[in-house]
Parts: sequence; C-alpha cells; structure tokens
Amino acid sequence: MSDVTASDHEQGRWAGRGLLPPAGPQRTLAVATFVTMLGSGVYMVAAALYFTRSVGLSVAQVGLGMGVAGLAGLLAGVPVGHLADRRGPREVYLATQLVQAAAMAALVLVHTFWQFTAVLCAVELSRAAGAAARGPLVRGFGGEELPRFRAYLRSVANLAISLGAVGAGVAVQLDSRAAYLALVLGNAVSFVACAAITRTLPPLAPVPVPAAAGRWLALRDPAFIAVTALDSLLGVQGAVLMYALPLWIVGHTDAPRGLVGVTALLNTAMVVVLQVRVGRRVDSGAAAARAMRRCGWAFLAGMAVIALAAGLPGWAATALVLVGVAGHTVGELWHAAGSLELRFRLAPRHAQGQYTGVSGLGTGLAGAAAPTVLGLLCVSWGAPGWLLMGAVFVLAGLAVPAAVRWAERTRPIGTRPA
Repeated sequence: MSDVTASDHEQGRWAGRGLLPPAGPQRTLAVATFVTMLGSGVYMVAAALYFTRSVGLSVAQVGLGMGVAGLAGLLAGVPVGHLADRRGPREVYLATQLVQAAAMAALVLVHTFWQFTAVLCAVELSRAAGAAARGPLVRGFGGEELPRFRAYLRSVANLAISLGAVGAGVAVQLDSRAAYLALVLGNAVSFVACAAITRTLPPLAPVPVPAAAGRWLALRDPAFIAVTALDSLLGVQGAVLMYALPLWIVGHTDAPRGLVGVTALLNTAMVVVLQVRVGRRVDSGAAAARAMRRCGWAFLAGMAVIALAAGLPGWAATALVLVGVAGHTVGELWHAAGSLELRFRLAPRHAQGQYTGVSGLGTGLAGAAAPTVLGLLCVSWGAPGWLLMGAVFVLAGLAVPAAVRWAERTRPIGTRPA
C-alpha cells in the first residue's frame, strides 16, 4: 500500500504551484490574515476623513493624535511578544484581536481630541501587541515551508488591503457620518472574525527556555539590534510609494493625477503575483543578506527614474513613473523576503515573539520618521533628494551582509535556523 496520503498530495500542490497552503493551520491563519487586513484596508483609507469630517477634529489634531498613538504602540511589542512566548501565541494573539476590536469600536464614541488620542493609543497598543504575538504563530505553523508561507501571507495581506481600500472608496464617495461609522465598525468586526478564526487553530505549546537563557534576550542582542536598525532604515522605502510619490506626481510632474491610483495597483499586483516566487528562494541567512543588498540598488534605480519625470510632458512622465514604480517594487519584494527571513532565522525559537516585538519597534520608529525625511528630501528638495535617499538605501543594503554574519556568529543559546 502506498504511504502517500491526501495531506501529502496537498503539500505537493502547495510546493508545486504556490497557490494555496495545505488545508489545516496554515490555511486557517491565511484566512484570518485576509479577514483582518481587509478591515485594515477599509480603515486606512477612511480614518483621516472620519476624524476630520465626522468627528470634527482638525487636520493638525488628527496628525498629532496619530503620532502620539504610534509612539505609544511601540511600547507593547516586546512585553506582549515575551508573554506569547511563555503563555502560548494563539491565546495571546486571540486576546489582542478582541482588545483591538473593542478599541476600534470605541472610536465611534469619541467627540474630543483627548478622547480620540486615548482610544487611538489603545488601538495602536493592541495592534503592536498582536503583531508581536503573531510571529510565533507564523513560525510554529510554517514548519519546513516557512519562507514560502511568510511570502504567501504577505501576498494575502496586500490583496486584502487593496480590496478593503476599494470598498472604502464607496463610503468616501457618500461622505456621510453613517458611511464612515460603518467603515470603522466594519473594521472592528473584522478583528472579532479574526479572533473567531484564530480560535479554531490548535494551541502551540511554549518552546522550553534553555537554562542559561536570561530574560529580555532580544534587548541584549546587539547583533540582532544592528540587523533590525538596517532593516528598519531600508523599511523607510514603504513610505516612498505611499507618501512621497503621490505628492511628487501631483506637485512636480505633468502626469495625470489618476496615475496615483494606477501606481498603487501596479505595486499591489506585483506583490500579490511575485512575492511567493521571490520569498521561497530566500531561505538562509546568506540568501537574505544578498536580497537585502540587492534591494538597495533596486530602490536607487527606481527612485532615480521617478526623479527624472519632473519637467517632462505628461505621457513621458507617466511612463517613467510606472517604470520607476516597477523597479522600486522589485526592491520591495527582495526587502520583504530578506527581512522576514532574518526576523525568524536570527530569533531563538523560545523567544520568537520577543524578537518580533523588537523588529516591530524598529519598524515603528522608521515609520514615524519616514514622512518627515521623505518630505524634506524627495518632495521639497526634488531630484537630488530622491537620489540621496536612494543612495542611503544602497549603503544600508551593503551593510546588511556584515551585520548578518556577526549575528550568525553570536546567536544566543537556543537559536536554530528557521
């Protein structure tokens, strides 16, 4: 009798085609990811409009409140990640989704700036906590297919965010309080649904801690912190297409304004189609370091082409921007694959949540600084600023291999390759 089972056939289809993970925990986590990111896509598009047009806050108040909440969220990742490592990631992640649902629903009750800031801090704290707790879940259920599974989850998240943004556009067009409230409450419901789906996952037992391992291991790991710092610097690229490019297209080129939406679709389509193909090849520290080095050059090339669009006729500017976005997205694919591999490979199994929290801390700081940095360099300075920022990405990418070699030489007790 053959030893091949139906599960083996499912695994073969996953490995051969990369279409869907096998039935079981991987697919369940993918569905949970899709649901929660669909709600996030809705909220991201409509949040600022809801707070200004429905709640009645000023643009300055919304910006300040979001900034304070973003900084507050940085405090949650490491301790909650540590809690997930020690108490089990499924239970902790489920709890963070329920807290986030309650905090998101509470946003419909805010009427003052201080209420808005306090509730948004709760939203951001639970969001960062959830991201840290999710790391051990992904690692635990990813198994031998972890590089491919991580890439698949990123593709799913991008697709869901895009679909959510399309749905939010309908409410934005209606521009009524009822429509905005429906979007905010819809996002809250998505967290409840994610928690319900997560509850069907089998529990993951905490990984035993080696006797010689101390507490707060990630915060005492200088090599990992160095890798995180370089990764976070490269992560500023995420705001190039979301923040700097729309301002560049509208304010510095003769390309049609509708190009902003087209570039977002191009970026999303490339990520959804190509991320798994790129990610499955980045399955070692050396491969991750090479991917991070290459991404810096891709960012420089893409940003240089985008910078050339200023002053050209509309059709030429449009063509250059599209080429530049495609090049930049190639760098994004490499960066995501390398970054995810290092976040898991360099983390001890018993401290994955804690290390994910440290990575999130770096990403959050970079995200907070990105609008100001890109606004000053790319938008205000113009073409020289685009080239300078691209050069910074190149230098950061070139420094990653040395940092990775240092990290691999100095892994704490209990580390095993993911």
